[in-house]
Amino acid sequence: MTVTTPSTATTREIFDPATGEVVGNAPVHTVADLDRAVEAARAAQPAWEALGHEARSKALHRAADLIEENAESLADLLSREQGKPLNGPNARFEVGGCVAWLRAAADTPLGSETLVDDGESHAELTYRALGVVGAIGPWNWPMMITIWQVAPALRMGNAVVVKPSEYTPLSVIALIGVINGALPEGLVSVISGDREVGARLASHPAIAKVMFTGSTATGKAIIRSSADTVKRLTLELGGNDAGIVLPDVDPKAIAEGLFWGAFINTGQTCAALKRLYVHEDIYDDVCAALTEVAAAMPMGVGRDENNVLGPLQNKQQFDIVNRLVEAAKEAGARVLLGGNPQPDQPGYFYPTTLVADIDNDNPLVAEEQFGPALPIIRYRDLDEAVAQANALDVGLGASVWSADPAKAREVATRLQAGTVWINKHGGVDPRVPFGGAKQSGYGLEFGVEGLKALGYPQVISG
Repeated sequence: MTVTTPSTATTREIFDPATGEVVGNAPVHTVADLDRAVEAARAAQPAWEALGHEARSKALHRAADLIEENAESLADLLSREQGKPLNGPNARFEVGGCVAWLRAAADTPLGSETLVDDGESHAELTYRALGVVGAIGPWNWPMMITIWQVAPALRMGNAVVVKPSEYTPLSVIALIGVINGALPEGLVSVISGDREVGARLASHPAIAKVMFTGSTATGKAIIRSSADTVKRLTLELGGNDAGIVLPDVDPKAIAEGLFWGAFINTGQTCAALKRLYVHEDIYDDVCAALTEVAAAMPMGVGRDENNVLGPLQNKQQFDIVNRLVEAAKEAGARVLLGGNPQPDQPGYFYPTTLVADIDNDNPLVAEEQFGPALPIIRYRDLDEAVAQANALDVGLGASVWSADPAKAREVATRLQAGTVWINKHGGVDPRVPFGGAKQSGYGLEFGVEGLKALGYPQVISG
């Protein structure tokens, strides 16, 4: 897929993290470019809102159709720029997710709500468009998370200015270029710039709301930047998700689910399983079963149809994972698999790594690794495991693994996380609200609650 660049913008090269080859040239937009995009969005938004839900939903379905028509070229570009393989729960999967979330946003019902109607008074609640929404996305799922932000904003009658990650701008530019075939001019635009552009987006007086997925540190900066204009915010920030395996499970039966919970997108997922607590009675068996599954998963260049794991997207993330695994090794933890990156290999490949017999306070456990390295912590007492799972200042997701659904649900209610999965980890559904606890952010995405978050409530009472 060819990505066009405005002739007025300077450009920079984007490289394939698997091979080092040039993928394309991304525009380097300025604050002035951002201001122009915001003004265009402000001009286009009122007419879009006036269309009403039904017409806007039809346009979203048409946008989904256009993505389907361009699915393979979008997936190919995504694989080259982000590094994820075409197959498995990766590039083609992500493009398919864009379609699913667009259609879900279009079809989720949201009407007015009668609050009081007693013959003497009548009060009705509706949700009105905010205006212009700023969408700041990450590099790990650049296309799908952009749609998570854009689709509900459009459905609710807003315009959107998108700022993609500096690591993966081409994928987002191409995606928005495709869906703009179904939308009015100026309604959605992409500004590919640096941190100065992001800071201006967060503080811009004409931006009514910012949606951000990324690190907790950047989220805090956005909160500060948005304060003077009292912007609404939806923040999906860092996580260090814990999974607790109870002693009643069959290790072989859960091994593949554990693997994909931790290693989807080569571990580069906010709500991936990042700390695994396993009861001592089945600890060795779970380690063995998980190692067997992990060892069979091929890793390599994403455009090779055989691979299901790819490189880390950038050197900074590679260095983080490498540092944390080295800290575990230095502390005497037992490496079951991996932990030995090849320095002469092209690309940012870090091997699938499982680390056992590790202390709970080791950096590989206490810090979010965001890559293909999973620490497995042995526990004896369930209360202690729950306390350890809850000890960190983040709480995006968590999971409980058990053959007893009632017991699993009881443990789930004790975990401090926005979502707790049972016998799976990380699965999201466009119908089910998703958001974090503690410093993993605030606000909800998806479903009816996600739509409401892109509007302001208005009560008409008489």
